[in-house]
Amino acid sequence: MTATQERPTQAGETRILTLIQAVTEAMREELARDDRVVVFGEDVGARGGVFLATAGLQAEFGPRRVFDTPLSEASVVGAAVGMAVRGLRPIAEIQFADYMGPGFDQIISQAAKIRYRSGGQFTAPMIIRTPSGGGVKGGHHHSQSPESYFTHTPGLKVVMPSTPYDAKGLLKAAIRGEDPVIYFEPKRLYRAAKGEVPSHDYTVKIGEGAIRREGTDLTLVGYGGVMPDAERAAAALAAEGVSVEVIDLRSLVPWDRELVLSSVQKTGRAVLVSEAPRISNFMGEVAYVIQEQAFDSLLAPVGQVAGFDTPYPYVQDKVYLPGPNRITAACVKALNY
Repeated sequence: MTATQERPTQAGETRILTLIQAVTEAMREELARDDRVVVFGEDVGARGGVFLATAGLQAEFGPRRVFDTPLSEASVVGAAVGMAVRGLRPIAEIQFADYMGPGFDQIISQAAKIRYRSGGQFTAPMIIRTPSGGGVKGGHHHSQSPESYFTHTPGLKVVMPSTPYDAKGLLKAAIRGEDPVIYFEPKRLYRAAKGEVPSHDYTVKIGEGAIRREGTDLTLVGYGGVMPDAERAAAALAAEGVSVEVIDLRSLVPWDRELVLSSVQKTGRAVLVSEAPRISNFMGEVAYVIQEQAFDSLLAPVGQVAGFDTPYPYVQDKVYLPGPNRITAACVKALNY
């Protein structure tokens, strides 16, 4: 079953939160619910993290549950692996996704393989939270989108929300699961994305996409920071009489093949959007599955809008990112094929 909107699943009070407020609230509630949950990383304690995602948590739960680490991503990830194997539920923050390199071996060689290599005797229920993507003039060391590195590694789950509702629900689901989860947070949406979030407890199932806008002429698929621009492009095309269905994957591993394929079989056209560089972009996998399993439904080649195959630029965010104009142009090309 796939979600079609980000509405509460049961009656109850809701509040309007930003995406980063939803992330903070998810951690606060899980720290209170489960004594095994710990939060740590560089500057996450008294300061509350570089983006203040953990603000107030150390004061509320104490320095044994929420604490700072040395400036060593390898140590942060390695500690998370050890804690997870020994029964804790660690939430490790890497300040920027660009800095995950030093901890890469711990992630792909240890966390991702513990369940398999132990025959299920051990699991690594850990979360690595990290701000990802561009749009904040952070330059090439603070704006990259490295999700494809991790989607290539069996044993990891990879998610990237674009709304406050999903940010909270997916993080809670990740904390309560038994697998290591790489949880990318699109930093340009931290305070730009606002939406209804239920006061009651809920989770969003990892692996289910969401239809943000229903349509019949073309399927537009994205995730994370590109979603607001994808919806703007769809709205612009709607003004010209074109009906675009907009799908938010939300989860990359696993991803919602059923939702995407059913939409493409209906519309006959697909354009895939992400801000990572084009070569080895995760959307290449989505495109392959579409042509493999929905080829007879296609009325045009699958289109793709992505970042460029260059280091992320310091000042040309708007040129690098797949904004509404580039997305609209790709959709028009598919429609006119």
